[in-house]
Amino acid sequence: MTVLLQISDISKHYGPVVILENATASFSDDQKIGVIGRNGAGKSTLCRIITGQEEKDSGSISANSAMRMSYLEQHDVFKPEETVRDFLIRYTDREEWECAEMAARFHLKDALFEAPITSLAGGYRTRVKLAAMLLKDPNFLILDEPTNYLDLSTLILLENFLQEFRGGYLIVSHDREFLRKTCDHTLEVEQGRLTLYPGNIDEYFEFKEEQLRQVHAYNKTVEKKKAQLQEFVDRFKAKASTASRAKSKMKAIDRLETIEVARPLSTVRMRIPSVEAKGGIALTIDDLAIGYPGKTVASRIHLEVERGAHVAVLGDNGQGKTTFFRTIAGDLAPLGGKFQWGTGLKIAYYAQHVFQTLHPEDDIFTHLSREAAPGVGQQDILDMAGGFLFKGEEVKKKVAVLSGGERARLVLAGMLLTRSHILLMDEPTNHLDFETVEALAEALKTFAGTVFFISHDRTFVRTLATHILDIKNGFISRYPGTYEEYVYFLERQAREEIPDDESPASSGYAAPAPAVSKEDAQKSAEDQARADEKQKQAEVREFTKKVEKQEGRLQHVQRQRDQVYKEIEVNPLHFSKERNLKIKELTVQIEKEEAKYLALLEELEKLKSKP
Repeated sequence: MTVLLQISDISKHYGPVVILENATASFSDDQKIGVIGRNGAGKSTLCRIITGQEEKDSGSISANSAMRMSYLEQHDVFKPEETVRDFLIRYTDREEWECAEMAARFHLKDALFEAPITSLAGGYRTRVKLAAMLLKDPNFLILDEPTNYLDLSTLILLENFLQEFRGGYLIVSHDREFLRKTCDHTLEVEQGRLTLYPGNIDEYFEFKEEQLRQVHAYNKTVEKKKAQLQEFVDRFKAKASTASRAKSKMKAIDRLETIEVARPLSTVRMRIPSVEAKGGIALTIDDLAIGYPGKTVASRIHLEVERGAHVAVLGDNGQGKTTFFRTIAGDLAPLGGKFQWGTGLKIAYYAQHVFQTLHPEDDIFTHLSREAAPGVGQQDILDMAGGFLFKGEEVKKKVAVLSGGERARLVLAGMLLTRSHILLMDEPTNHLDFETVEALAEALKTFAGTVFFISHDRTFVRTLATHILDIKNGFISRYPGTYEEYVYFLERQAREEIPDDESPASSGYAAPAPAVSKEDAQKSAEDQARADEKQKQAEVREFTKKVEKQEGRLQHVQRQRDQVYKEIEVNPLHFSKERNLKIKELTVQIEKEEAKYLALLEELEKLKSKP
């Protein structure tokens, strides 16, 4: 393990707003780090400071001479009419065969390798950027929101590559499943500080919850002890014979201090104003053709969608998902055929760039109040604003000062207040942190109306979708299987087990059910013994990983305590109440983590000695 990058006491402010405050961390060449935090916490700012795209206010960054850093370009760096091949050769200064080999890993082969980049859909352009980034032979990557606007096929290709990448990286993402599959460390940016944890995102949140539970338990014990001592003092302080003992107890009370718990960030909760649940058909489509003058995107579309269905519209970028939405929303005229919404249904449409229609002089509350349906109260409006991270005084902010992500969240919040029976949502999860994404999915899951949505966030789709429409090669079809089967099909396609031009819906493919082989059933006693030993060794390896992870947790807390002790060594005469409380907190945590580590070690030894 080689430390490639060290950031020390980095601070960054935008006016009075603190983004980073004395943020410190070090990153090694073998760490796959997922960067998490609420919107506006400073994740992207940290990446821009590391890559030199933004200046820090104070602090230092030191890079190992062995570090070869590369990052995903956020803007287009292509020349007009430049082909994929020409761009990769020019931009990376690599040989054509090297460029072709890397492009092929992202399924940019043959005609696509020779195609003008401007003719490619957004997802394929991102594949070109990824190939260019990796051709520079980096050993450390910076990826800021690489999953935004990526179709699922490209996302899976990126996951596969990162899982095999020999080097370290920082990935900022709001896609929990993407981080779970690609990262073994977690860096949280919260309240200006950085916390690097040796475990994936699920393990980190479990660690945080356990740590908080232990602090509360410790504080409860301290308060109970204080109450017992105070009772003694109250009973005996007036008596001369026991006054001195009572006085010593009072000193003991003063020495007992609880651990201060940092103010937690508020939990995202979301409630969508209800609409009346009705049966029947929400949408009928008959021989519909969609596209633009001179260009048909998809045709021969025949569908019936029942009211109350939650329909995920899936497919690669450029296949026509947004065109389909614009057509059924009435924003784009059909090229042929027809569609019909059910009688009396109110329709709301969230498009990726609809926030451009906001009034700059409106504040957040004014916009939401205008959008809200009759009967939606002020508290409902404020609750919805809070659900999209506009809390307290922030509802008075003018639209003109909002970022693009904030405007998108504002439009989405306003749409959910309209009490529409039909929600058309094109990429609603972009610009949302994963806690807000999951809260939105849970809220929509209980929504009695009909939802059509485009999203590549697997957690969001898995939570919400009751039906799947697949768009590919000019056709729109119902997918007959589950979402898990749909994803599994694309994973096989990414491994090139299935041709790229075959669609999930047309294949009718479903994931195979596990079967017991005849060979296993007919194993001899000797074969079975070998199989049992092999299984035991696999269990030992798996349990060893658990022990190593727990050891990492223990060392993580010990390093925090050692850092505090180092501060004391540097300035032993400086008294800090906060520092003393921190030592107590860490000491409690170390004892707990040490007990877990020893228990796991004991279990591992038992497993190893098992016959």
